[in-house]
Amino acid sequence: MVRLVCALGLVWALLVSGGARAATVVRDAEIESYLRQLARPVFEAAGLDPSAVQLRLLASPDLNAFVAGGQQLFLYTGLVLRTESPEQLAGVIAHETGHIAGGHLTRVARAAETAAVEALIGVLLGAAAAVSGAPELGTAIIAGGQTLAQRGLLAFTRSQEQNADQAAVGYLERAGYSPRGLLEFLRVLEQRNLRITAEGAEFLRTHPLTRNRILLLEEQVEKSPTREARVPDPLVRQHQRAVAKIEGFLGNPEEVLAKRRGDSFPDRYARSVALFRSGRVEEAVRLIEAMLAESPRDPWLHELLGQVLFESGRVREAEAPYGEALRLMPGEPLLRLELARVLVEGGDPARLDEARALLTEVVRLEPRHPLAWRLLGVVEGRRSREGESLLALAEWAVLARRGEDALMYIDRARRHVTPGSPAAVRLADLEREAEELYAEQRRRQRRPLLQREAPLPN
Repeated sequence: MVRLVCALGLVWALLVSGGARAATVVRDAEIESYLRQLARPVFEAAGLDPSAVQLRLLASPDLNAFVAGGQQLFLYTGLVLRTESPEQLAGVIAHETGHIAGGHLTRVARAAETAAVEALIGVLLGAAAAVSGAPELGTAIIAGGQTLAQRGLLAFTRSQEQNADQAAVGYLERAGYSPRGLLEFLRVLEQRNLRITAEGAEFLRTHPLTRNRILLLEEQVEKSPTREARVPDPLVRQHQRAVAKIEGFLGNPEEVLAKRRGDSFPDRYARSVALFRSGRVEEAVRLIEAMLAESPRDPWLHELLGQVLFESGRVREAEAPYGEALRLMPGEPLLRLELARVLVEGGDPARLDEARALLTEVVRLEPRHPLAWRLLGVVEGRRSREGESLLALAEWAVLARRGEDALMYIDRARRHVTPGSPAAVRLADLEREAEELYAEQRRRQRRPLLQREAPLPN
């Protein structure tokens, strides 16, 4: 389990797949930027709108990936760490895209409880990040999950797996990638399958692997016009950085420090994070600053420096590097959220308008981001705008799946909105969602809930 150093408090919400280990949804601006760049040509080749596909990372050592809820694609950090190149990771993404474009999940879902599928996606993408802050990976925000209804819910037949392989080859070729990466990764899986135990790789449980699939892919790769294609060097470097960052934040710090002793950028990147997690903050800061001296326009180094300072209690010092990261990458909502969090924690009333502007843009870009709504509610409360504060906290409570709290915020917010206004319409929509959540929670608990005032975060 990852040690967390979260300034805003933490609630772990676990996604447990059968007997597999727990996983949490991780948000990291740098890694997500890399994944979007790598996946975009694949999605476009499949005829999908890249902006409509949600690509999320799950913090777990398990080697797994799956699609759910239409166009939701989840990658485990263990899988990313096991890939040796962007081509291999692109191959996995292309394979999963084959399931999306082929409608395989829809067919699986027909044989399962629709409500279970909806609950899975709602919890994964909505819940508990919410309540709190950021695990160590980047300034990641935890989103929650609950036990998957059945492992079979996300499992595919062998024929669907083969169809996804064939589709993936076409997507990769049209995207300009070599299908060799997918073949290499399936060979990795084959070797793992030979020594699989009862605990084995979750990917192999949900994605049946046969020797015939590999043989067929070998034939296709040999004939592929892009078999010798290589991804651009910047993507190779981004892959190396993503692996280093995941190792640094989720691995054992002492093991990372022992392994990453070299002078390469990925080694120093992983080492800086491991130093920070080991409590050697000044060493981490010196190493990051030395890397920044070489690459002063690297937004992710500025972000990392901001995180190290912020989570070490040096809130005011964190503002400058976070601000520079956002200046260099103005389109990243997570960087806006991080800077806003620093301004809120800094406690300067003169910066509340700036924090509000940042958070308003975050919820526009990511309307289902619980922590952004929670912070916006806090900011509006400090600005003595009670109606706006209560409405934002109602949004947060619904996304956090706290039905009872949401209903209380909604009831209090109703006194501050004009009937028929956009705020009143939104409040009515939230009320319907909150009532459904509350009823679901009552059914699960099978006992009356204690009436209480909703806690007002400060």
